Amino acid sequence: MLLQDRVGIVTGGGRGIGRAIALRFAAEGARVFVTARTNSEVEAVVGEIQAAGGQAAFIAGDVSAPADCRKIVDAARKAFGAIHILVNNAGIYGPVQPIEEISPEEWDEVMTVNLRGPFLLARLVLPEMYKQGSGSIINVVSIAAKAALAMNGPYAASKAGLIGLTRTLAAEGGRKGVRVNAISPGPVPETKMSQELGKALAKHFQVDPAALLESLNKGILQGRPQRADEIAAAAVFLASDESSAITGQALNVDGGMAFF
Repeated sequence: MLLQDRVGIVTGGGRGIGRAIALRFAAEGARVFVTARTNSEVEAVVGEIQAAGGQAAFIAGDVSAPADCRKIVDAARKAFGAIHILVNNAGIYGPVQPIEEISPEEWDEVMTVNLRGPFLLARLVLPEMYKQGSGSIINVVSIAAKAALAMNGPYAASKAGLIGLTRTLAAEGGRKGVRVNAISPGPVPETKMSQELGKALAKHFQVDPAALLESLNKGILQGRPQRADEIAAAAVFLASDESSAITGQALNVDGGMAFF
């Protein structure tokens, strides 16, 4: 098993990509601490892991709140004694509108969840990782950070900022045994975020949602969107020793949409 005896925190772990990562980590032997804002969702994911014979615990929390981030990290340590992996997956899309129609409050909300949250959690786990001389932080970003797409200003900016934070953390932790990377997924239609985004974009542009998805797929080399389990497989790789020489990277898991 690639993650045997490791402890990993997965934020936004109640559904979609976060759930897939939590399940995949557990299947690879990790003890998984799952958190999200909705208690019932993370409780259900932990139930799935335990039913399959894995080890998991959970707490509900909001990564935009410093007190909740402290609560998450403390609870993970209490449950499993250490932290070896942090997956910053929690995020919101925000308004699907042109920039001139977005309020400062809407902008700030997206930045607080998507960018400040990973900062808050990283600063809490890094001292322990540095002390033990090892650790892996994985930030989930997006194709939106690398491509010119309309109607996603706050989201794209927050994810581009998260790539910048990823590289800074990698530079600071590189000689201390800590690797920091990002995963940049393309569209994942099974997730609630993708479904809500598709509906909002179709409504704005007055097109059929199916036609919109077909148009998007034409821009992907593989001609199809991605699955949550494909993103999870990449997360396992980056969390494991199989990627021991990889740090400071933003790995595209997008079927061939971006090339940097």
